[in-house]
Amino acid sequence: MTETASTSGWSSFWNRGGWWRAVLVAVVYLVLYLLGGRLVGALFGDQVDAEDLFATPQSVFFGLFLPLAIGAVVLIAFVASLHWFPALFARQPIGGRWWMWLAPVAVVASIVLRLLGIDYASYAAGVVAITFVSGLLVGFVEEILTRGIAVKMLRDAGKSEWVVMVVSSLIFGLLHASNILGGQEILTVALTVVFAFGFGICMYLTLRVTGNLIWPMLIHGLYDPTLFLATGGIDEAHSGPQSELLTLAGPSNMIFILIAIVGLIFVRGRVQRSGEAAVA
Repeated sequence: MTETASTSGWSSFWNRGGWWRAVLVAVVYLVLYLLGGRLVGALFGDQVDAEDLFATPQSVFFGLFLPLAIGAVVLIAFVASLHWFPALFARQPIGGRWWMWLAPVAVVASIVLRLLGIDYASYAAGVVAITFVSGLLVGFVEEILTRGIAVKMLRDAGKSEWVVMVVSSLIFGLLHASNILGGQEILTVALTVVFAFGFGICMYLTLRVTGNLIWPMLIHGLYDPTLFLATGGIDEAHSGPQSELLTLAGPSNMIFILIAIVGLIFVRGRVQRSGEAAVA
């Protein structure tokens, strides 16, 4: 088989789209990401504070940034092999309704409250900067996987936008089930998956209403680091006293769930393979 035929076969397989291919990409990515994390841990585990990931810049870099960078390389290589970058970052083929602005506005509001309420002095020099850089990497990786690759595959298979929204958000939510491998309690992991599903729908609505993948990437990339620094951990609840601004930001997850429910009720439409779209 020639290289051209092999490449064509590779592209043809993925271009068919479908939910199971989207899940397959997510599973393979997650496995490689976790293996990359194990490799980083084996090589640089002494640099990571097991009790407090955000204790030192080195701990954040090796414990958070580097595994994400490995995952980003994997996804970039996959998308580049299929020449999908132009399609993923093109104007969305289906528009959004006015009410969809509730999603990005709610997320940005929580980001602003946390930005203003975080006790930056409680962190060592350099931790905050590396955390924000890592957060932007989270936004890139998780959004290109779920609101980029998964959404494209589901649309290529002719799925309705409701299905696109739900399945891509389920994939996003279930990625967080891997937290159980880190020793988190099952109930905590289950709640994280539910909240991630709601947040995923909010990011889908952001994608629709802003019209470009870059916006959910940026908003997601700012949301995560402000949450990390506000709580002092990843997918953890804050314990102890906190500022009034952080208290105001506290109910954001429930607000995201409510917006997600609105999305589940009202999202409509379908992107036709010809590129024509029915507006939701």
